[in-house]
Amino acid sequence: MKKRILLALGLASLLALAGCGKKATDTKTSSESASQSVSESSSESAVASKELKTITVGASPAPHAEILEAAKPVLKEEGYDLKIVEYNDYIQPNVALESGELDANYFQHYPYLENFNKEHGTKLDSAGAIHYEPFGIYAGKTKSLDALKDGAKVSVPNDATNEARALLLLEANGLLKLKEGVGINATKQDIVENPKNLDIEEIEAAQVARTLSDVDIAVVNGNYAIQAGLKVSDALAIEDAKSIAATTYANIIAVRDGDQKSDATLALIKALESDTVKKFIETKYNGAVVPMF
Repeated sequence: MKKRILLALGLASLLALAGCGKKATDTKTSSESASQSVSESSSESAVASKELKTITVGASPAPHAEILEAAKPVLKEEGYDLKIVEYNDYIQPNVALESGELDANYFQHYPYLENFNKEHGTKLDSAGAIHYEPFGIYAGKTKSLDALKDGAKVSVPNDATNEARALLLLEANGLLKLKEGVGINATKQDIVENPKNLDIEEIEAAQVARTLSDVDIAVVNGNYAIQAGLKVSDALAIEDAKSIAATTYANIIAVRDGDQKSDATLALIKALESDTVKKFIETKYNGAVVPMF
């Protein structure tokens, strides 16, 4: 009897030890699995970070580069890291795009791009319209359009497409009349009526705002007006949202011909047309920049 009791106690002890051993083993295995899972997750995260592809986009400082900055987080979710290269002229961004230094640029409208292609033999095209910037007539020495005197000085951009846009705005406000049908191809030579004998001075687009202290009025590109600290609410006149200028001169994403539908280009357009970017544009620029989507 005594032997049976001892045997039973011995078996119970062995079972208890076996149970403890199993629990310890299970705990260890569970811990190792969790550790492995965390390690794999971290590894996958690191790989995902390394796999971000870079898109290099040239842009004017304002508003284009600012809008691109707002699109960065959205584009990152699509697997792309956005590198922004700022330019202060209208020539080099297209030269750099054609040469392959850039994947895209964002600073111009289609008529300007089309004219650039003709003049330089480049093969660049639009991948999509993002926004338009209303041209404005801003006061220099003369503070209202009604107060303009005979022979008043007016500065306008000197490149073909932007000069036409400026002339159309002057015509829309009764300051001159253009040859019928010239539209976006208008030049100074197409002025058929100039009742105030306005002295129209052609200036490089980036410099027009700086001439305000020397002229009576100036017709300034939207982006350069922003850079100069001019407010669209202070303009003596601006382009109408339904005007030919607003629909024709929307600012585009330009790419090399053949890249319009590349994965990178489509991701860039998607990010720029997101609700995040639209809200940014509407909040920051108060009508000086208008989204096209």
